[in-house]
Order: sequence, then C-alpha cells, then structure tokens
Amino acid sequence: MLPEPPVTLPTPAPEPTSPVTAPAPTPPPPLAAYDQEGFDGWKQGFLARKGGARRAEYERELAGLTPDPSVVRLDRNQPEFSKPAGAYVQNAVTPVRIAQAKQRIDRVPWPVVQRFGVPSEILVGIWAQESAFGQVQGDYDVIRSLATLAYDGRRRDWAEAQLKDALDIVVDGRRERAGLKGSWAGAMGQTQFMPDNYLRLGVDQDGDGKVDIWGDDADALASAANLLAQAGWKRGQGWGYEVVLPAGFNYAEAEGPKHDWAYWAAKGVRLAHGGTPNGAEALEDATILLPQGANGPAFLALPNHYVIRSYNNSVSYALAIGLTADGIMGKPGLTKAWPNDASLSRDQRIGAQAALTRLGYDTRGVDGVIGSNTRAALRRWQQANGRIADGYLTAELADELIRKAN
Repeated sequence: MLPEPPVTLPTPAPEPTSPVTAPAPTPPPPLAAYDQEGFDGWKQGFLARKGGARRAEYERELAGLTPDPSVVRLDRNQPEFSKPAGAYVQNAVTPVRIAQAKQRIDRVPWPVVQRFGVPSEILVGIWAQESAFGQVQGDYDVIRSLATLAYDGRRRDWAEAQLKDALDIVVDGRRERAGLKGSWAGAMGQTQFMPDNYLRLGVDQDGDGKVDIWGDDADALASAANLLAQAGWKRGQGWGYEVVLPAGFNYAEAEGPKHDWAYWAAKGVRLAHGGTPNGAEALEDATILLPQGANGPAFLALPNHYVIRSYNNSVSYALAIGLTADGIMGKPGLTKAWPNDASLSRDQRIGAQAALTRLGYDTRGVDGVIGSNTRAALRRWQQANGRIADGYLTAELADELIRKAN
C-alpha cells in the first residue's frame, strides 16, 4: 500500500471566497535543517507520548536511529500527486503488465474471492502495482522510515501511530526487525500494507499460524481483499466507466455531489463504449472525474473507485488499478487520449496552493499534494474568473496563480 493513509472522502464543504488575512501555512523545512539533535529530541517526545508500558522495548528498537533524508525527498514528490494522471496511468497500465497479470490470475485463491467478494482482477491489479507481483517490495527499514516521516512533521500524528504499530509488530514477535522491510513510506510486503492494516486486517490464508505478506502470495492477496471488503467493496459492481460528456457540460459538477446514472444520463453523459451500467451500478451515487481536466478522458466513478482509494488516496492510483483490471478482463481501452502535459514541480504545487489560499480559495493546507481539497479550491477560482471549472492544475496555470497572488 502506498503512502497516503486510508481516509473517508466526503465532498468538500463550500468555503468562503473572501480574501484571507492569515498567512499561508509554512511548508516543511528543507532537508538541510534536519540534525541528529533535533531528531533525538523528537524521539524522546515520541517515547513519552506513545511508549507507555513498552517504552523500554521501543527505546531499544529506536536506539542509534538516524533520519533518512531520502524518505522526506520521496514523500514530497509522490508520483501519484506530482505526475499528470495520464503519465502515471500509462506507465502503470501497459500491455506487458496486463499480460503478466493474466498469467497470475489463478494465483488468487478462489476461497478469497468467495469470502471477500473482491474480483481476482482487482487483487492482481493491486499486486502488480504495489510490488510487481512480489518482486519489488522495498528494502527500507520500516521503523526508520516511519520515524523519519514523524520527525519531518507533514503527517506527524499518522506517522507516529504507524511507527507505534511497527514497533509492536517487532516487540510482539510477529516479524523480526531485520525482516521488517518495505517502501520508503513504511508499506510492507507483496501488497504493501501499512503496519496498522497489517495488525488489523492481515489474513493467515494458508493457516500456518502467521500472517506472512512478504513471502506468502495467499496471505498477501487475502489481506488485500480483506482491506477492500472492510472498506465497503460492493459485490457484483465495477469501479467505474469511461464516459463521454456532452457539449456545454458544466465541469463544475465534476468531483462534486454524487448522483445516480439517471441523473447523469439526463445531463447527456454516455458510456464511451455504449450501453449502460448494470442494474445495481445504475442505482449507486457516482461522480464524474476529470483527472486531467476537460481535455482528458472523463470517468464515471462508482463507489468501488473510492474503496480502491482506501488503499491509496489518489485518483491516478485508483484509475490504474481499475484500468488494469479491465485489461485483464479483456475490456477495450480508453477512447480518448491523455493530454501530454508537463509534470508540476514541487515549487509549482506548493506555490499554487499558497496562491489560491492567499487569493481567498483555501486549499486546506500547503503541502504540495494536489488532492481533492486543492482541486475544489481551484474549481472555485476558475468559476469566479470565467474559466472552465475542471479543477485541473497545469504548470502554466500554477505559474499564473503564483504571479497573481504575488
């Protein structure tokens, strides 16, 4: 599982558009500002806050630890949030990846599909994206990575909670410290579980008395299925569809209030490959997504799209999983090409968020992550300035916002 923790995704409440007087939040300090003394000070605070009866054991596992600057660097440049959606999806959903996934579809135990209701194609898509079918699981020290993220402070409460769970995994003897390896963000095993989800949702599918998401395909895939099932996966439904929007479509409705298929069909929305959603899907409230703005493909996102985002809260990630699953099932590809937009630099992302907030359109944080709050703020600015309100931040628009705010 990639870095962002599972979250609920309500529609952002409207925010005032009058100029704000408070200064924009300060971005995280540069790497050069980190020192061992500061890290050790944070560590003592963590032990005081979280150690409790296990303080001595936690202190033992944290002894001699130093922060890892590469973890902070990677955290600030996550591809799901810095690359255009098309670049991310096209890199993830390839003919080779789909062919490899088809060869492994039978590795998903049928009892797992029956028990949790999550299709094999979705599980194999996650397996492919998270670790290339177990081949690339990461060799970072999970405890060091999480300690670094906690010290950095962008997501301190979340990182400290994950760190405590990682320490408990070791202290309880569930996994040797030397084997607690994973991604730079602390995600572990073939399906990249964060420590809290490993403890809460890990499944011993083969019944050998331990949850081995590193070396056991069945345990890893069953654990992923359990996570999606607990997040609300709807049996018998897909994740969504590519759609064609009519001329004059109100782009401000994208990523806004959810409606059933009858509502969207009445607006002139149609499925790109024809037909209609199945009976159950048609009754669900769904959202129109424009991951690369009005010039890119559009999607009808069903509830299961958001369930996938409980794994990684990124539109690009969820689309990659869904489109990979579609490819495994032999469904046709997208009818509309992705625009060839440039990636946003971190300075552009942070600068645009700070600019929007300064102009009166609060992004609810200046962290360089272009998520739903930033897109909602941008959409309000676009509406107020006579632009197509698709909520899509290009490099050119970021530069324009920064100039206007300054």
